Amino acid sequence: MHELAGKLLDKFKKRDAVIGILGLGYVGLPLAVVFAKKNVRVIGFEKSEKKASAVNDGRNYIGDIVPDELTAVVKNRALTATTDFSRIRECDALIICVPTPLDKFKKPDMAYIESACTDIGRYMKKGTFISLESTTYPTTTENFMRPLIERESKMKLDEDFWLCFSAERVDPGNKNYHTENTPKVVGGLGETAQTLGMAMYGIAIRTLHSVSSPRVSEMVKILENTYRLINISLVNELALLCGKMDINIWEVIDAAKTKPYGFQAFYPGPGIGGHCIPLDPFYLEHIAKNYNFDLTMIHTAGLVNNVMPHRMAVKISFALNRHKKPLNGSKILFLGAAYKPDIDDERESPALMVIDEVAKKLADISYYDPFIAEVTTEHGRNYKSIPALTKEALADADCVVITTNHSVFDPDFIVEHAQLIVDLRNAITKPSPKVFKL
Repeated sequence: MHELAGKLLDKFKKRDAVIGILGLGYVGLPLAVVFAKKNVRVIGFEKSEKKASAVNDGRNYIGDIVPDELTAVVKNRALTATTDFSRIRECDALIICVPTPLDKFKKPDMAYIESACTDIGRYMKKGTFISLESTTYPTTTENFMRPLIERESKMKLDEDFWLCFSAERVDPGNKNYHTENTPKVVGGLGETAQTLGMAMYGIAIRTLHSVSSPRVSEMVKILENTYRLINISLVNELALLCGKMDINIWEVIDAAKTKPYGFQAFYPGPGIGGHCIPLDPFYLEHIAKNYNFDLTMIHTAGLVNNVMPHRMAVKISFALNRHKKPLNGSKILFLGAAYKPDIDDERESPALMVIDEVAKKLADISYYDPFIAEVTTEHGRNYKSIPALTKEALADADCVVITTNHSVFDPDFIVEHAQLIVDLRNAITKPSPKVFKL
């Protein structure tokens, strides 16, 4: 093993390494806290002064972090945050946890990864280990990151630094699995990088799975979320058909999942939200074009998902028509802006897309979400949550639309006081003439 790599491996084993984490969002901050809890010194790098200051004050802004744990690691100086990226030179290892969005043409926006790699190349010292956790297309680590870092740093892979890919597996709101106990896939660019990656992540993560290369690790992440995109899109399409055939799709799924093998239940909804499923498969579609390969199944699943908000607006209009009311001018109260229950995350939320579709029809829109005080839709419409879900608020709406099934929503209370309900999440299980299902 290279002398610098040997010294770094020894630091990992003794927990003497300084670990830098670029990006303190839903992925980076929980990871920083987990490492800091193991008495490893962590420096968090943030472009946002507001986030950096919050971390240094011990103020938590991520729902999955126990606030007392953040306060403790900041108080004992295991974790500090900074907007000064020149401090990268203090770090023995760097983990990139920056956003990887798609642009309006559904092509990967690599600007955040490029910026992180540029900063790393500009400031890192020799003997640094670098891991990318941001979801991206296979070959990014070796064909995008490596040449960029080598060009900026004037250093060489396997002599002066090492690279690996180990995708985040964050599931906001999950009460059972979190950063520390979710198995982690590690794919190093070379044998030395793999050894270093396993040693570094072994400090903080309980279960590691080694794969042969970064591109395998990158493909693992894409496979996980493509699997979910295709299956959810399938059940969404079947739900639309079942609606036309007067079949309860929820009853169908409950019956199908009694089969003890060969079936996994997926559930329909107004669309697919969050930071992974609606975006990640299209990274693979992008790189597949370089190999003259068309991923028709991903493309079709994406089309089904994209049309769901429009179909939900049609369903709301249909329900109102049954009550002899037009969508134009009707008061529509949406319950839930988050993309999944009991979290404060509205990224890619289908609720906001349905709101946009209904707003186009000139409806009078309001929403309630106890976790999200204010939202801005893709089309720039801004709304503030009503203060509370009262019987007056429910009764005043011409139609109440359940877009997120938060556990705090009381189905009986909603049914009792609402005039009309369009339930897109099967939140209301008791039959009622007021309720229209997806």
